[in-house]
Amino acid sequence: MTDDTRLVPIRRALLSVSDKTGLTELGRALAERGVELLSTGGSAKALRDAGLEVRDVAEVTGFPEMMDGRVKTLHPMVHGGLLALRDNDAHVAAMEEHGIGGIDLLVVNLYPFEETVAKGGDYDTCIENIDIGGPAMIRAAAKNHGFVTTVVDVQDYEALLMELSANSGATSYAFRQRLAQTAYARTGAYDAAVSNWMADALGETAPRRRAVAGEVKQTLRYGENPHQQAAFYTDGTGRPGVATAVQHQGKELSYNNINDTDAAFELVAEFAPEDGAACAIIKHANPCGVAKGATLIEAYKAAFDCDRTSAFGGIVAFNQPLDEETAQEITGIFTEVVIAPGASEGAMRIFKEKKNLRLLTTEGLPDVRAGGQTLRQVAGGFLMQDKDVGFVGLDDLKVVTKVAPTEEQMRDLLFAWKVAKHVKSNAIVYVKDGATVGVGAGQMSRVDSALIAAKKAERMAEALGLAEPLTKGSAVASDAFFPFPDGLMEAAAAGATCVIQPGGSMRDADVIAAADEAGLAMVFTGMRHFRH
Repeated sequence: MTDDTRLVPIRRALLSVSDKTGLTELGRALAERGVELLSTGGSAKALRDAGLEVRDVAEVTGFPEMMDGRVKTLHPMVHGGLLALRDNDAHVAAMEEHGIGGIDLLVVNLYPFEETVAKGGDYDTCIENIDIGGPAMIRAAAKNHGFVTTVVDVQDYEALLMELSANSGATSYAFRQRLAQTAYARTGAYDAAVSNWMADALGETAPRRRAVAGEVKQTLRYGENPHQQAAFYTDGTGRPGVATAVQHQGKELSYNNINDTDAAFELVAEFAPEDGAACAIIKHANPCGVAKGATLIEAYKAAFDCDRTSAFGGIVAFNQPLDEETAQEITGIFTEVVIAPGASEGAMRIFKEKKNLRLLTTEGLPDVRAGGQTLRQVAGGFLMQDKDVGFVGLDDLKVVTKVAPTEEQMRDLLFAWKVAKHVKSNAIVYVKDGATVGVGAGQMSRVDSALIAAKKAERMAEALGLAEPLTKGSAVASDAFFPFPDGLMEAAAAGATCVIQPGGSMRDADVIAAADEAGLAMVFTGMRHFRH
């Protein structure tokens, strides 16, 4: 069929939905056009309660719904009506011989399997929420989109009614094609959710087949660069963050905005709100300043003073609801995005004066200890791994030098370790008094990362009019072990007095000896945080 304008009138529709949002309105609009309505169970009841005439599928098939509703639409009277080719004489003859009526419109959304899993349903409850008849009908109708219109999303009801109005009660081939693609994507995503849940339930960390699916949230202007097309998809997990945030103002988020905002919010979530205010400023997915403070504005100022140059045009994230005073301070420089778990009316009012600044709020912070997977594409496939939820507490640290860190140094070491987890490898992070004072990221050499972080601290000291860089007397974190003493010695030369690193190098003894000779306190975590 090549005619994109070929119209098929809607005379008979089957409506069977779990999400009944807009169902009666849609049923009424179809009935007003003279469309015969077929339905099942709760959908039929809802339509009848709205005063609409509905024919039960059980009446059409001649079989009652049975086995707790597991069997109701799996019947030739239904699937014949969906699959029959109306321009095929043999198909038409078979329909006439067996009394099968054509179904021109299928409106189905599936049992709430994803929602059941998200609510923590037990194994048997989740199994019962796997839809069988719905996907079968959707796939049949979508295959026969030359004659059948398939609607699987509530948000497509309005588009359907507009299409019918524009075409005197009919749908075009192009419209049916688009809806068929959406239908197959929905059943594919549904099957992916079921198979991935079952893999988790069985403890299969690497199942032989792994399905990945998403739902488009936003078509982007372009990707990382203007010549690249891009879109933003959500995965249905509902994790607090950029995917579930409310945007209150500002222009549309870009690909890079979304990536950087995610990095900022995931980092700041490392710091529990009840332990004090925290702020993270991100540029190109790397932190250019992270700090804690008695108030949000204190945390913001300390984070900003780590690298004021890089903070220009950056992404700012907070672990507590944004207040008016902090909002006023942020507007002192150009900022792309601010994200926080809430914002006061005063803060929102101040930001309204900065029309290009995007303000995003969430209903909470993501749980940095929660499991999940991360995905990265490579040529011909993709890599999948567990999220890095590795946690190191005070009791996990092993002092390996003659000098042990003080209580204050331990606090800064753990702070630096949390930040280093979110810095591109090789990562070196200097921290003093609960704030980063130098960050070296993404270098091929760990020595270079230490040098770059120290040099940034020197430049900021000059800009702030300080007598010496804040790396003097700082704690330093390395995301992976020091393979040689040279990187450690660069940190010592920058003024670091204590070190946190994973350990595990063949030359640990040499590195420990160098730390002892320099009078450094050093602890091993036994865990690394590569972030390539």
